Amino acid sequence: MTVATRKRKPAEEGGAVFDRDLDDLPQELRWREWMGRIEAVLFASASPVSREDLARVVGQGASVEMLIEDVQAELTGRPYELAQVAGGWMFRTRTQFAAAIKAAADPGEQPLAFSEMEMGVLCAIAYHQPIDRAGLAEIFGKEVSRDLLARLRYKDLIASGPRSPRPGAPHTFVTTETFLVTFDLHSLRDLPDLELTT
Repeated sequence: MTVATRKRKPAEEGGAVFDRDLDDLPQELRWREWMGRIEAVLFASASPVSREDLARVVGQGASVEMLIEDVQAELTGRPYELAQVAGGWMFRTRTQFAAAIKAAADPGEQPLAFSEMEMGVLCAIAYHQPIDRAGLAEIFGKEVSRDLLARLRYKDLIASGPRSPRPGAPHTFVTTETFLVTFDLHSLRDLPDLELTT
């Protein structure tokens, strides 16, 4: 759970009281208000916002999915889009504008540049999680350094998983929500299929 998620109010505190001021509006104007609320919440959030959190800002009986579809339709042709990542929704700049952003703004230090080995280990963890260092060594045919794993953990791309059933019960590694957001994945099911060679 992210800090942004923890700070949001529980559903009981928002409830129907939040929507009473819209009771006298025609349905179309109410719908536009709900779309605006969803867009505002997503715009203000630096992390993906779950469907449940979005449901708190719209009236009972309103379909969050339909509201999101309408917001997405209005963004057609805009330089940003509403993307479903890491079990929630967030605004993303369209990739075709990456060069313009880099030319006009200082994107700062790029901490998520990966070496070939880091990317390989990250992929192995993503596809085989939870996996321990011995499991990674089996995949790569050599030990994976603790420093490399520490770098991936520092970037918040991996975290500790359950203990392995191997002797000594070593720690395992799993991917994080940051991993999903970084690679624009809604869930691990969105990972590309592995092409196995024999």
